[in-house]
Amino acid sequence: MADSKNSKRPIVIGLEVHIQLNTKTKLFCPCSTDYIGKTPNTNVCPVCLAVPGTLPILNDSAVALGARMGLGLHCAIQNYSNFHRKNYFYPDLSKAYQITQYGLTIAVGGYLDIESDGKPRRVRVHHLHLEEDAGKLVHPTVDGRLTGAAYSLVDYNRGGVPLSEIVSEPDMSSPAEARDYVVRLRQLARYLDVSDGEMESGSLRVDANISLSNADGSLGTRVEIKNMNSLKSLERALEYEIARQNKVLDSGGRIVQETRLWDDAEEVTRSMRNKETASDYRYYPEMDLAPIVITDEQIEGFKRAMPELPWEKRDRFMKDFGLSYEEVEILTEQKELARYYEDVVAAGAPPARAANWVRMEVLRVLNERGADISNFSLSPSILAELVKKVENKELSSTIAKDILDMLSQENISLEEAIKRSGASTVRLTGDLLGEVIDRICAANSDVVETIKTGQDKKGGKVKFLQGLVMKETRGQADPSEVSSLLSKKLEG
Repeated sequence: MADSKNSKRPIVIGLEVHIQLNTKTKLFCPCSTDYIGKTPNTNVCPVCLAVPGTLPILNDSAVALGARMGLGLHCAIQNYSNFHRKNYFYPDLSKAYQITQYGLTIAVGGYLDIESDGKPRRVRVHHLHLEEDAGKLVHPTVDGRLTGAAYSLVDYNRGGVPLSEIVSEPDMSSPAEARDYVVRLRQLARYLDVSDGEMESGSLRVDANISLSNADGSLGTRVEIKNMNSLKSLERALEYEIARQNKVLDSGGRIVQETRLWDDAEEVTRSMRNKETASDYRYYPEMDLAPIVITDEQIEGFKRAMPELPWEKRDRFMKDFGLSYEEVEILTEQKELARYYEDVVAAGAPPARAANWVRMEVLRVLNERGADISNFSLSPSILAELVKKVENKELSSTIAKDILDMLSQENISLEEAIKRSGASTVRLTGDLLGEVIDRICAANSDVVETIKTGQDKKGGKVKFLQGLVMKETRGQADPSEVSSLLSKKLEG
């Protein structure tokens, strides 16, 4: 597959991102939105199954969350918006139309700033609108591959779950930028408690529109790609499509405006259908729902209730704690991780050292155990005490890491963990430390001789001896003092 950076023609990408909203009930009925792992077709009612004679009732919580997400994207919240019927026939759409916003949407004209390949970029948001989700078609598969069976099953549990669809302008020019946009969008949704943003479970889904510019600078024919359920799939699908379109154009062919599916198993896009236009959907106003009216006072209330946004938290961490951009990007990636770090600092740990421990050691433990910071067993105050002992040179970093592992696995006190580690908070220094160094050097006389004869050009042998001393002292020695005393010993 060709690298998009080597594309012969400028790349133009716009994304339509569907985010399931964190409501307890569906957009137009009281059915639960908790459909993951549920028996098919049990979270349904006459309304979301489109039984004749039923009427939708709008979920106000979905409207509030949509406005909240719009404000996070710097959009203008509309005082007046309404719903339309989007008509198309598909088995997972119980009514044969989708209730969605068209024309008059809840939020318009925003933007999202991203950083891709170390360069800042602003992606404009055309609008955000509310709509109901469709059901889910279940196709028989073997080892993840379609079997070509003569039937498919339909699960309507997801049908009617509220969505916010965020439509960007075509401001992205590479698959990497598209990925970074989705990552930042997902982070914002999580900070705002609008959605969990899990692509694997379908809470966040992406449709990509991509074209290659013509020689005169005009936009080429747009192709839509669907069925991308991970960030990796998004990048790979765009890379493939860029290479495919370049190949078609190089051979004198013509790009067809169509919708294509991403086949993750074969890593190719496949033609699904000709791309519909607005007229194909025969939009017309939903007569069973009143327009959405949001007053200026309500909008001001939404603004006052907005939490600190991820980029605001990032800038504050850099200013207040003296951290680098790279450090705070990791610390603020998750709202819960940022809160944990702040609590460690509030408990008395030095900000810089606390940042290193949270970024490196806490995340290491979480990754090894497949856990999440929200259920991490080690409290911020205990980690702060451990970090302070390292800062005060009461414990070595090596021993402290072992203690962290113990504390995160067992319900024991810091004092008990230190005792079990064999370490002591009493420093080994002066003559006592010198005696340890003498023993290590005597037991490794050949290494000492190599160093003294000038054969240890890169200092690897010296580091070897330092490591033996630190291991012998079990964290009771200061590494800088070990280095100083060992240097004197080797010079003698």
